[in-house]
Amino acid sequence: MADAPDVTGRLPGIFLRPGIASFTEFLASAAPDLLPGRRGPLPAAVEEVPHGTTIVAITHGTGVVMAGDRRATTGNIIAQRDIEKVFPADEFSAIGIAGTAGIAIELVRLFQVELEHYEKIEGMPLSLDGKANRLSTMIRQNLGLAMQGLPVVPLFAGFDAETQTGRIFSYDLTGGRYEEHSFHSVGSGSLFARGALKRQFRTDLSQDEAIRLCVEALYDAADDDSATGGPDMTRHIYPLVAKVTERGYQRLPDDEVGAIVEQIIRSRIDHPGG
Repeated sequence: MADAPDVTGRLPGIFLRPGIASFTEFLASAAPDLLPGRRGPLPAAVEEVPHGTTIVAITHGTGVVMAGDRRATTGNIIAQRDIEKVFPADEFSAIGIAGTAGIAIELVRLFQVELEHYEKIEGMPLSLDGKANRLSTMIRQNLGLAMQGLPVVPLFAGFDAETQTGRIFSYDLTGGRYEEHSFHSVGSGSLFARGALKRQFRTDLSQDEAIRLCVEALYDAADDDSATGGPDMTRHIYPLVAKVTERGYQRLPDDEVGAIVEQIIRSRIDHPGG
């Protein structure tokens, strides 16, 4: 049970106790109502909540690339055209969101604090496997809301300092964690994106080739899935692309992604099928 407020203005005792390495566990004791999965029953009209898709990730020789489209939908309506679905989890990992947008973004922010809190308490960062396991626990805490129609299904990837490779992890609604090899996609357009990735993936892809393949897979997904947003050339809204290498997380500038999109569109004029 959380400590009662102190009328003198001092922090409650729970804030002064030494070292819980998990911020999520601390929050569960201090203010459990702030955790995404601890909310009460929700109204039946969950179809009116914005949802986001699609996320893709590819490993290559020096790391991993993750990309996401920019569309959020509410039923058959476009709720937002430029939502961001790919975020840095910490300096050497990225997380992409699919599912209920609001809860997913809240979970990402909590995950970011969780990793930062652990590093401050323990004096060292979690391993990539440790980060993936922590995220699994947090997704499991949202199972109650997922069963009410508000799922969160992120895609996690990062650079593993121990193996000097990029790695990708996918999850199910119960928090089940699965390591994916070479490439993966999640979201409503994932079937079409994964087909594009499978058709063109090579084990010797360079980073630039992996980036283009991610953007092209999202282009193919948008061609067949109405919930996945294609590049908006009139508004200059392009997929969000991030790379993670031994140098850390880096988001590609929009003008660089835009140039890749233009190359893909020019090539599709002559070869519409891909």
